[in-house]
Amino acid sequence: MKTFCKAVTRGRYVIIAICLLLMIPAAIGYKNTKINYDIVSYLPSDVETMKGQDILSKEFKQGAFAVVITDNMSTKQILNLEDRIKDVKTVNKVGSVYDILGYSFPVQMLPSDIASKVQKGDKNLILVTFTNSTSDDATLKAVEKIRGLKKSIQVAGMSATTLDTAQIANSEVIMYVIIAVALCLIVLMLTLDSFFVPFLLLGNIGVAVVYNLGSNLFLGQISYITKAIAAVLQLGVTMDFSIFLYHKFEYWKTQRDNKLEAMDEAIAETMISVIGSSTTTIAGFLALCTMKLTLGVDIGVVMAKGVAFGVLTVVTLFPALVLVFDPIITKTAHKSVVPDLSFIKRFVLKHYKIVLTVFVIGLPLSYYAQSRTQSYYNLTAGLPSYLPGVKANDVLKKDFKIVSPYFILVDSKMDATDVKKMVDQIDDLKGIDMTASIAKLSSQGITEDMMPDDIKDMVDNGKYQIILLSSKYDTATDQLNSQIAHVSKIAKSYDKHAIVAGEGPLMRDMVTIADTDFTNVNSTSIGVVFVIMLFVLKSISLPVLLVLAIEFAIFINMGIPFMMGTKIPFVASIVIGTIQLGATIDYAILMSTKYLEIRQGGGDKVQAVSTAMDASLQSIFVSALCFFAATVGVGIYSSMDMISTICSMISRGALISMIDVAFIAPSLLLVFDKVITHTSLGFKKKGA
Repeated sequence: MKTFCKAVTRGRYVIIAICLLLMIPAAIGYKNTKINYDIVSYLPSDVETMKGQDILSKEFKQGAFAVVITDNMSTKQILNLEDRIKDVKTVNKVGSVYDILGYSFPVQMLPSDIASKVQKGDKNLILVTFTNSTSDDATLKAVEKIRGLKKSIQVAGMSATTLDTAQIANSEVIMYVIIAVALCLIVLMLTLDSFFVPFLLLGNIGVAVVYNLGSNLFLGQISYITKAIAAVLQLGVTMDFSIFLYHKFEYWKTQRDNKLEAMDEAIAETMISVIGSSTTTIAGFLALCTMKLTLGVDIGVVMAKGVAFGVLTVVTLFPALVLVFDPIITKTAHKSVVPDLSFIKRFVLKHYKIVLTVFVIGLPLSYYAQSRTQSYYNLTAGLPSYLPGVKANDVLKKDFKIVSPYFILVDSKMDATDVKKMVDQIDDLKGIDMTASIAKLSSQGITEDMMPDDIKDMVDNGKYQIILLSSKYDTATDQLNSQIAHVSKIAKSYDKHAIVAGEGPLMRDMVTIADTDFTNVNSTSIGVVFVIMLFVLKSISLPVLLVLAIEFAIFINMGIPFMMGTKIPFVASIVIGTIQLGATIDYAILMSTKYLEIRQGGGDKVQAVSTAMDASLQSIFVSALCFFAATVGVGIYSSMDMISTICSMISRGALISMIDVAFIAPSLLLVFDKVITHTSLGFKKKGA
């Protein structure tokens, strides 16, 4: 280790040069990393609805759908518009009722439930299919191109809202970083003893962030959620590593003859402490990889990399920067304005039994509250209402009463009589608003011979045929999920290989998988962090007590939406607990490590807890405040509820964990001191 430390301090200029040069390929990697804006695509490929999507993509060459809403256009103008849409790259098929009826026949010739879904007053619908997937760049460009063909048209569907998501995410992401950096800079200016050090801290983390985002190129793609929160989370989680090294350097400067030797000692101590504490944070993020929804792997791997890069730059680049700019640091020195937190120690030492009573009563209550917090799964619900795709979807709901369209894939050779019987049964289900199939149209006198090949190819490719449905129920609701289950049962009674697919069924699978993921991720993160703490603290009881303390903070954080009567995005409900545990368990470890040191050295429990609080409270305060600052601004600024909620809950969780560790953790140490000393290594031989 000494060799490594000396290599860093003596080769500081070389390290700075290498780190700056590595920014070039990292920046290129960042720019060329594909961003996925479609959360549905992270569903497991073996889910039946995803198999349905695969059939549509491979067998029908229909990777995505969109609905074009025309306003005050004649039949001729609509058919001309269809021809223009067909010329857009990656558009596969385009069709409307006028391709079947032509100029002569009125829409009223269609079955009434179908007629009401294709024309309303002066508005008409055109169905467009795309060769590529919903979130593919080519599909999004095609949707954008279609929107520009005529001012009076609107484009609805998942690809349209995905385009909205992409545009708003790309327009805001830079501001996320600017806000996070600005707020962190304010905190660091106040809490550190130099006006220049904060710039070095943020510059160092900025390099680590670019390395992390650039290396995402090797993952193939990342989600827009990961892109939006990765930088601010990495900033908040790894900031305290740099602060720790800086404080160590300032201390050793008073103990050693020159700055190089002081930094050698600071790096050595930082590596021992930071590598140990960062392991729990990395483990917490990697627990997200147990999610069946592979979005968890996306977030987990990127954030785990981010922490690793943060540790790497803290023990290499940051020491080099501090040594090079030490004269400026000295000239810009000022008095830190961190408040005196000794009143917390006095309160806890005097009232720890009361604090513990509050904990014992509050734990089950907060657990109940967080278990009652409700999530929403409708991916468009968290988007601003002014977006064009959201507006178009609202027109479909309000004017055409198309709330949740989906479809059934059945064997193309199924007898027309059986298809009609199946559709009639489905029509009788509560909430079904419309069904459409070739067999149903034929029974109304509109035969296959009357249909253009393009229209027939959209719904029957010789191997599968598509039956369209429209439900009155909103996507991702219990009513729609129950209806889909009944539709599937009926369809499979006629064709055992039938598949119910579309946005509604996909969201139904999302609900089921997310519920399982919530349980798996939380239990895995607790288990992994617990095992790591066993080795770090060399204690059986302490990991239990400290995890309980942080889980209490998590329960409070997750229970607040229930108490406020609000719903949160389902992704937030899955990832918040794991992120908060991994990022803030270090607060508890920092305090308990000092406590163990004093107790094993012969000090009594009050002395050990008192010294531990003196040594850790200010560090915990600064770290939590930086974590809060890095995320709270994004939570307030973002217009996407998914991003806003995640960042707001993370920022709130940092403060709750800080208060929790400041009061609950030392109270647990005092009350369970005997248990701890008898279940931890290094006590019995000292007679503790």
